[in-house]
Amino acid sequence: MRSEREKMLAGELYDSLDPELVAARGRAHDLCQMLNATHDSQTDERRRILRKLMGTGGDSVWMQPPFFCDYGSNIHLGERVFFNFNCIVLDVCDVRIGDFTLFGPAVQIYTGTHPMNAELRRKQEFAKPVEIGRDVWVGGGAIICPGVKIGARSVIGAGSVVTRDIPEGVVAVGNPCRVLREITD
Repeated sequence: MRSEREKMLAGELYDSLDPELVAARGRAHDLCQMLNATHDSQTDERRRILRKLMGTGGDSVWMQPPFFCDYGSNIHLGERVFFNFNCIVLDVCDVRIGDFTLFGPAVQIYTGTHPMNAELRRKQEFAKPVEIGRDVWVGGGAIICPGVKIGARSVIGAGSVVTRDIPEGVVAVGNPCRVLREITD
């Protein structure tokens, strides 16, 4: 029989109140709280916390606290990813982010979602992974919804709500986010 964690990571319905998952979220929330309490001069302490928090990429991520996530262990970062102040990653499923990607302040990445059926929603939820390519720039206040893929070298405008895949090498803006033009410069 599969664990609730295995079902969660597979994008299947699962019970978020499973004790293993509650403990894993508690660990991540404690690490985020420690990270958010550090001072800018405490670079070694921040790095130590980020290594423990992130699934991969904690060695080179550039993080401006505060930062919040569900598990941390499902966040996989390439080299030198940057998160500005007040970003949130609800990493119920994998969140994969390519090298040199930049997030403006208050960007939110969601993998978790819920059934439309109200009775089912009371007991279970599910998630869809998010994938963001290398060299992407996501403007402040953007929201990236469950299951979205953003192609390499794209730019997402500030305040955009990304509800569907965005190809590589484009500027995309709005709510819902739509491709405005190709990047030609």
